[in-house]
Order: sequence, then C-alpha cells, then structure tokens
Amino acid sequence: MKITSSYGVELRKQNIPIRQTLDVYRSAVSYLTEIYAQVWEELERIPETKKRFNEAEHLIHTTKKNQARFSFDLHFPKMPSYLRRAAIQHALGSVSSYKTRLGLWKKTSQIEGKPRLVYESHAMPVFYRDVMYREDEAGKDAAYLKLYDGHDWKWFRVWLSHTDMEYLRKNWAGKKASAPTLEKRRRKYFLRFSYTEDVILTKTPIKEQIICSVDLGINTDAVCTIMRSDGTVLGRKFINFPSEKDRMYRVLGRIKRFQREHGSAQVKSRWAYVKRLNIELDRKIAGAVTKYAKENHADII
Repeated sequence: MKITSSYGVELRKQNIPIRQTLDVYRSAVSYLTEIYAQVWEELERIPETKKRFNEAEHLIHTTKKNQARFSFDLHFPKMPSYLRRAAIQHALGSVSSYKTRLGLWKKTSQIEGKPRLVYESHAMPVFYRDVMYREDEAGKDAAYLKLYDGHDWKWFRVWLSHTDMEYLRKNWAGKKASAPTLEKRRRKYFLRFSYTEDVILTKTPIKEQIICSVDLGINTDAVCTIMRSDGTVLGRKFINFPSEKDRMYRVLGRIKRFQREHGSAQVKSRWAYVKRLNIELDRKIAGAVTKYAKENHADII
C-alpha cells in the first residue's frame, strides 16, 4: 500500500517577491477560468483528458505552429511553461466542477442554491523541480525559487526554517519528494513537500488480531483498551493532558472577561490562539494513542 506524507517548511522572512508571484499566478487562474467558461462547449466535446488539456493550451499560448485565440501571453509574459500548465489544469478543473454542479442543480428544479463559478481563485502555485525549484548545497537551509519580481521571472535564494529542515533531514533523508507547493498560514509562507512510500499492512487473520479500542472521554482525553477479537481485555490506559487543557481554559476565561467589558470586536486573535492550542492538544492525544497501540503490537486502532 502506498501512503503519502507531507510537511510544510517555513520560509524565513526576507525580501523576496513571494507575494507578487502568488498574485500573478492567481490572476492567471482567474483569467483562464473566465476563458474556459466561455468555450466550454468546445472543450467538453473532447472526451480524452490529455487532448482536452492540449486544446485548452492551444487556445491561449502562441507557438511557431500555433496562433492563440486569446491574448494570455500578452497579459502574462514569460510565465514559466510548467506554471502556466498548472494554472490551465486548475482552471479546467474549476469550470468542469461548476458545469457538473450546475447540471445536477437543474435536475432538482430548485430555485435557491444555484452553483456559482468563482473567478477569484485561492490557488497556490507548485514549484516544479529544476524549472521552478532547485535545492541548495547539502546541509544548507536554503533553496532557489523562480519568482516574479514585477518585471521578469528570476531565480531567488530563499532561506528556510532550520528546525523544519532538520526534521526533513532526520526523517526523510534519501527519499524523493514531490515538487513543493506554496502554502500560506497565519501570514507566513511555507513550502509543502510530499513523500510517497510503500508500507506493508498486517496480514494477521481477523480472529487473531489485537485491537486498540479508543473511547474519547469527557473527564479524560481518551481511554485506550487493548483487546482481542473475542473481547478479551489485555490492557487499558487513560490518556490525559491536564496542563494543556488548563492553559486553554485560562485563555477562554480571559476572552470571556474581555468580551464582557469591551465587546466581541477585538478578540479574533485570541480565538485564533485557542484554536492553535486545541490543534496542538489533538496532535498530542493522537500521538499518545498511536504510541500505546504500537507498544502493545495492535493490528488496528
């Protein structure tokens, strides 16, 4: 069985045109979405996905053997070919999804809930290796990205978080990663790397399997029970993180007092902090459950 794991590496704050690159890519996706919505009747007649994609590219990109119908190259000059094709793929997917949802809506004969084609895309660019992304020397917390500086596409050296790079070197050294995707979270930018690996699932017969049953509790975070398929209990563990919950409850208390005195207009950042605390607690509980199941050689959770 193949499983895919991903990890986001933070881009350290520096003077690089990452925002301009994101804006021009999203503008390209919006421009293409509008075009393909106009000519969708032509494109949907082509059943093969690859041929449809090629026809969509011929409509907007001029070459020696092809004269484009639309002036995409004038609006987005010198855009790298791989990035242009990623934008085409995203736009085609958006229009195809919209047309499918619209057809289903018409069959229901409903007045409300009509699907809407969104042109303002939140697409994130993929930095394809060698043409958009190059690794730095071994051991260096840096990489090279091809970015748009407002006039041209140029290579920029970007510095990456040392902690994140150490994690990748420790856990994924020697394994090939897919092309990184740009990601934005809480005003920070990340490069998300994905790794695919083969894992062998257990072939233990069902009647011989050891089960880790998990009950998400109220007074405790989780109760794990190790048992056989016939119901024989082999072990039990109560998982609890009281200090983390106390911290979250204290923050909730501060928010309550602040809202009582000042209203709810300026508590967005405080609620975001509570959300991050909750996500961190989720991760700790999941890690503790997985560790206990592994220690007891459980076949399934």
